[in-house]
Amino acid sequence: MQVFDRGRRRTGYHIPGWRGDARRTSLWFVPSLLVIGAGALFGLTYALDRAVDANAFSLPSWVNTGGPDAARTILTAIAAAVITVVGVVFSITILALQLASTQFGPRMLRNFIRDRGTQLTLGTFVATFVFSVLALGSVSNSFVPHISVTVAIGLLLVDLGVLIYFIHHVATSIQLTEVVYAIARDLDDAVRGLYSDEVSVPHGSATLEPLVQELNTRLDREGIDLPAPSSGYLQGIGHARIVEIAARNDAVVRFSRRPGNFIVQGRPLAVVWPAASAVDVGRALADAHITGPHRTLQQDPQFAIHQLVEIAIRALSPAVNDTFTALTCIDWLGDGLGTIAARPLPDGIYRDEAGQIRIIDVPLRYDRLLNHGFDKIRQAGRGMPAVVIRQLEALATIATRTITEEQRSAIARQADMILRSADEAIPERNDRADVLQAHHRVALALDRVSNPPPGALRHS
Repeated sequence: MQVFDRGRRRTGYHIPGWRGDARRTSLWFVPSLLVIGAGALFGLTYALDRAVDANAFSLPSWVNTGGPDAARTILTAIAAAVITVVGVVFSITILALQLASTQFGPRMLRNFIRDRGTQLTLGTFVATFVFSVLALGSVSNSFVPHISVTVAIGLLLVDLGVLIYFIHHVATSIQLTEVVYAIARDLDDAVRGLYSDEVSVPHGSATLEPLVQELNTRLDREGIDLPAPSSGYLQGIGHARIVEIAARNDAVVRFSRRPGNFIVQGRPLAVVWPAASAVDVGRALADAHITGPHRTLQQDPQFAIHQLVEIAIRALSPAVNDTFTALTCIDWLGDGLGTIAARPLPDGIYRDEAGQIRIIDVPLRYDRLLNHGFDKIRQAGRGMPAVVIRQLEALATIATRTITEEQRSAIARQADMILRSADEAIPERNDRADVLQAHHRVALALDRVSNPPPGALRHS
């Protein structure tokens, strides 16, 4: 039996940039390119030096024209200084980041590795070292690469500028506001990556729901489990490839896990119907998903929310006791969750070019995102009026951007839990009054969005 939907079509998409992300999270790719560039540059300068030695043209006055001993001394000094500086600077930097990780979490070292400034700095120093060593090897009693020596001195000056930039960059990047802002920016990028070029029909629409229910019934009764080929965090799913194979086999695939979940080898990752397509679809699934030792932001916006929550919880712990850090995280959580609330979340339904449903993915639910962002902070900040009031202020801000009653119900539920917790844990009557006023502002914002006055413009 074939189930078709001739409404708007949403096709799958490839795992967005997972190879680029793997290269990005490394300290070898960019430095390797710069080392190759240094080798090519030496080949060019060496050829020019040979042309000068053959009297093909003369050198300008500013080019170093010392003898072999002077060239060896200069190149040896440059190579030794560069490799020493890069070793000392990076060692101290990693130590500083390890200390910062006690407050900001292990993401600090990962971000340090991912940072283009870090990679370019390391690559520039290593490239200068390689160039100097190559130039040193070309020096002989009868031949002095004057152009190469001059270029090596120029690269050394470039390295000094890069070193100053790197120290400033690291000192700035480990500041609290920069760390939290970077995570908030990652959350915004992850949310944008959720949407394809064509917005699909919302999951609860009347035109789509009967088809999904019928397919779920068939998958429950006749579907075949597709086991996970390896254990780890599910980092991405190549929906386009799976849609292609499923369409070829006239099959439907339903995932039981979404990116960000931990999967166990041999346990069901998806279900496919009909059973005859299990081999081909299972083979495609094995090639079209990525697992790894950690979560990524490619298809997992919850990860950014968890990172902000982690920093806030660490800040609220008795060992750190940094309330202002937690307030900053709450502000950015409110901004990110407000951005998510302003658009319908993808429904998790992927179709082929004929409009037939091929994948039923685990959809993102706004109430779960909101709970992930507020529950643990509410629990860790229990009895702290500043944290409680800031959470309620964030909820009031989010409420102004909601578009569905389900979102508003989730906000109202969260606000009520915060109020009950404050009533039980805050002993000061005036503090409880301030919390009650903040809760009233949440209720007022929800009421205004649900029942806007005539002629009011809706914020989006």
